[in-house]
Amino acid sequence: MNKQNPVTIIIFGATGDLTRRKLIPGLFSLFCRELLPERFAVVGFSRTEWSDDEFREQMLAGMKELAPAMLDEAKWPNFAAHLHYLPGNATEAADYQSLESFLADLEGETASRLYYLSTAPRFFEPIVTYLGQANMLTETAERWRRVVIEKPFGSDLASAQALNAVVHAVLKEDQIYRIDHYLAKETVQNLLVFRFANTLFEPIWNRNYIDHVQITVAEAVDVGHRAGYYDRAGVLRDMFQNHLLQLLALVAMEPPAAFDADAIRDEKVKLLRAVRPLTGAEAAARTIRAQYDGYCAADGVAADSQTATYAALELYVDNWRWRGVPFYLRSGKALARKVSEIIVQFKEPPHLMFTIPADQPIPANYLALCLQPHEGFHQRIELKEPGPAVKLRSVDMDFHYEDLFRPENVPEAYETLLRNALDGDATLFTRADGIEAAWQVIDSVLAAWQRDDAPPLATYAPGSWGPAEADELMGRNGRHWRHGCTDK
Repeated sequence: MNKQNPVTIIIFGATGDLTRRKLIPGLFSLFCRELLPERFAVVGFSRTEWSDDEFREQMLAGMKELAPAMLDEAKWPNFAAHLHYLPGNATEAADYQSLESFLADLEGETASRLYYLSTAPRFFEPIVTYLGQANMLTETAERWRRVVIEKPFGSDLASAQALNAVVHAVLKEDQIYRIDHYLAKETVQNLLVFRFANTLFEPIWNRNYIDHVQITVAEAVDVGHRAGYYDRAGVLRDMFQNHLLQLLALVAMEPPAAFDADAIRDEKVKLLRAVRPLTGAEAAARTIRAQYDGYCAADGVAADSQTATYAALELYVDNWRWRGVPFYLRSGKALARKVSEIIVQFKEPPHLMFTIPADQPIPANYLALCLQPHEGFHQRIELKEPGPAVKLRSVDMDFHYEDLFRPENVPEAYETLLRNALDGDATLFTRADGIEAAWQVIDSVLAAWQRDDAPPLATYAPGSWGPAEADELMGRNGRHWRHGCTDK
């Protein structure tokens, strides 16, 4: 990003929660770090009849309520002077002409633009279409036009393909930034460095040494005010198609030829295409769907809803590196605590020469990649306890970002993604073929769950780790779910 070139950031749905909770705090942090262009403007666009001053007041209130640690009140007035607002309807073509006139007057000269679609998914298609019709997406040699599209990108493969067709009608692929904030977490980004900059791990990162991989994204909260949306989406659409499959791709992908967006996304797509679809009896045997007790009593949820709030999948990647290695993915609402982690479970020692008690299990090493709440890594190894007998003890070698780096130096995910979009770096964003490859996997499960032989809808108590059936899924081969990232 050339800091000398002016940039305008237009936020559609600017009165929504995401703008107050993530976008404005992220932009303000970039401003405080002097990472925004010298000449920039942030324009909110939504139906609420606000003035510039009302928009600024609402964003300041949001900072105080939702991101107080990020608020430097001495610097806020200078940042707020760059905030502007225009009331408008995203589904009215005439309002885009008004927006274009407003932007032209504000910019005074041709500026690059980042359009951020912080709206409900049903508005993605009309916004992109009307921007194209108003000639607001045309690039020149000096000024770029980019569009950031929030998740969910489609509700199944067919709708994702249709939405891709709409955006590709007016945008080139390199102008489109499909966002998944999980990919901007420091530990997620560090996965590539961890794997490919350390020769210690990459030689054993395969079926010969790894027994299985667990990926958990657990939420302690229930569906809350999102019940109406959630009852239509369910946990597979809400969490698996984007977050969990993206994490799977990063863990299992082949080394890219270069550390750039195209090379990395090429390998992620190849990996997702190698994930074996789940069909018929396979899905019944290797998936668990469940709903927490009391879900159907939430406002906006049908009394007889069969929507899954929890799912566990056993997936296989049919390629040379991972043939036969199970990947266990689980996510759910109203679970014991909020945690996101990846467990790489290595195989047990093939032969143990030590004389140990018969009832003492032969431990296997594992690596825990902790995404939240405490980002870092844990490596579980075995040591001998002091004394004449050979008694093994499991110990952790660990690293946490907050121990080594000052918290203020670890950027929030949206701050990273906003900066990358402004820089034109698409590495952490999902490409069209990647979206469609992920939906192919999830569509196979969704279709299997509609069959007569689908796994029954289990139940679980809020505050637990999910249904007993999920433990049984792991226990069939003597495995169990691990909690490798404990609170400090």
